[in-house]
Amino acid sequence: MTMTTPTAAPVRPTPPLLDITRIYAEPAALASPRGQQVAARWPDAEVVEVASHWRIPELHGDEENVRRWVRIKREALVLGELKTVRTRPNGRSADFIAPSTSNGCAMACAYCYVPRHKGYSNPVTVFTNIDQITAHLVRHAAKQGVKPEPNQCDPTDWVYDLGENSDCSVDAMISDNVADLVATFRSLPNAKASFATKYVNRDLLDLDPQGRTRVRFSLMPEDTAKLLDIRTSPVPERLAAIDAFVEAGYEVHVNFSPVVVENGWLARWADLLDALGDATSERTRAQLACEVIFLTHNEQLHEVNLGWHAKAEDLLWQPRLQETKRSQNGQLNVRYAWRAKQGYVEQLLALIEERAPWCTVRYAF
Repeated sequence: MTMTTPTAAPVRPTPPLLDITRIYAEPAALASPRGQQVAARWPDAEVVEVASHWRIPELHGDEENVRRWVRIKREALVLGELKTVRTRPNGRSADFIAPSTSNGCAMACAYCYVPRHKGYSNPVTVFTNIDQITAHLVRHAAKQGVKPEPNQCDPTDWVYDLGENSDCSVDAMISDNVADLVATFRSLPNAKASFATKYVNRDLLDLDPQGRTRVRFSLMPEDTAKLLDIRTSPVPERLAAIDAFVEAGYEVHVNFSPVVVENGWLARWADLLDALGDATSERTRAQLACEVIFLTHNEQLHEVNLGWHAKAEDLLWQPRLQETKRSQNGQLNVRYAWRAKQGYVEQLLALIEERAPWCTVRYAF
């Protein structure tokens, strides 16, 4: 009997994270130096003038876009101006939330809260009035003076969280906004920047932060991330980058976020903590700290996810483990039932102490 060798399936190249074919632009944003820089990076893209980056009917608020969720993130880009430049107090991860230099993300994590603001799709919007934003930050930091006492954000510096509604590593692929922010904080003696990321952009290694920018790599067990962290850098790639960022002059922390309770979850986290230790140098571990954030989900996002990535909801939407809470904006959020969650937090903190005692826990909730 003659054996036939099966034909190998063709290898499909991974689509690029960004392949911009259409740029929606407020006229003033497009005319600005930063807007011109961004538009020049995709010279073949169609430019569509819009009155407001908040109101683009074919992107925002149309539930038909659920079926084009990832495609829109890859192909659409928005240019706008941040109308209200203000810094808000925080106190948990950072002392302050800096004004946004962008909104939206090219990645598509199934639990992300950002799409709730615009509805059904939220590609990257670049805010082009970067000079106004950085000048505001310089003035704000000067008004704070010397930090009077240590807190969970930092022992000596005022910490400003960047990219509240975006991922700065991806933003740095689109414009020089992030480079300008790193340069701004490099010159501030009493303040440092901080941002969380799920994407490894090694171009950031050339920005010379001089210890004034903190990068927080978000981590979760690899198998869980494959299901939930769509279009992000794989967890092993994030782990492999940590030492390089420390060597380049960044302070590097990690976010264990979101922690998802599933079958065997503690064993998966034990493996991740071991991998983190194996991937990092003694120098890195000496400055490493973490934030522990358990999953919060949202009823509206749950319905959206059912239209494009229903498998993720098997982990994210677990009514037997969760309880509802009405948010300040009236949306229905779900979190792990508080009594059970207390136990989950204690178990994970004990595991961190056992497997990674060198990793300081800044806070856990």
